[in-house]
Amino acid sequence: MNNKMQKKIIVIVGPTASGKTSLSLKLANFFCGEIINADSVQMYKEFDIGSSKISLKDTHIPHHLLDIINPGEQYNIFYFQKDVRNKIMNIKIPFIVGGSGLYIKAALFDYELNISKNYENQSYQNVTIEHMLTFLFEKDPNLVLDIKNPRRIISAYRQAICNSLRSQKNGSNRPLFDILTIYLNIETQFLKPRVILRLEQMLKQGFVQEVKYLMNKYPNANFNIIGYREIKEFLEKKISFQQAYDLIITKTLKYAKRQKTWFMNQMLSLVQLEALDPQLETKSIDIIKNFLKKGKLND
Repeated sequence: MNNKMQKKIIVIVGPTASGKTSLSLKLANFFCGEIINADSVQMYKEFDIGSSKISLKDTHIPHHLLDIINPGEQYNIFYFQKDVRNKIMNIKIPFIVGGSGLYIKAALFDYELNISKNYENQSYQNVTIEHMLTFLFEKDPNLVLDIKNPRRIISAYRQAICNSLRSQKNGSNRPLFDILTIYLNIETQFLKPRVILRLEQMLKQGFVQEVKYLMNKYPNANFNIIGYREIKEFLEKKISFQQAYDLIITKTLKYAKRQKTWFMNQMLSLVQLEALDPQLETKSIDIIKNFLKKGKLND
């Protein structure tokens, strides 16, 4: 077994407002671990309120890949894969928290991201930019992409198509590490009021003002992100505030549903825990202790 396969990784995932951040801080503190952020929006500086980004001033837990890029700069799954793998090998007990399922899998599994020359000439030229954007954001709603740059959109679309074809050939379900994934489950009837409360808190913290500030300072930044997109459209007088409010809630809940389906189908060694369970922290600690001691959950 190589050094990578011996390296144990704990992944904490779940929908918005499920308590991932709170739980990960407690677990990282208990196990003297470090947190690697897998939320693509939180990687960008000043996208704070709308991404529910933790302030590093409020915690002593080391965080990685948080506030590392200026808005408008290019950062994609290729950079993330490289950065996470480098970080992992230098952290004793890494906790990956997020975020984009596709990003996480690309970093932790034998996911080939090199573009195959066999697919260089795929007939994507006949596909509209709108179709490309729809396809890309359906695959990853939190994808950060300069939507005003057609060349980047075409490049991202081509890469996504090629990667889908290559992943089918290359067995992308082979993990490179010993992975434990904890998914925080919460049913929609309980998640919706938490999402509403989260949005209300964001608005009180100045979410609208944050988006306005970012629009003025970084006009080329990507705002095609749930929450930021709707508030931007409100500020541009394309929709009413109530429409923006309702759209954020609806899209967040739909995204949560897609996330759950994706993680259940794609991540190995996944343990599903109830986010509202009073014993969540204790159960998580016991599961991780067993994982770290025995290596594999089924040993």
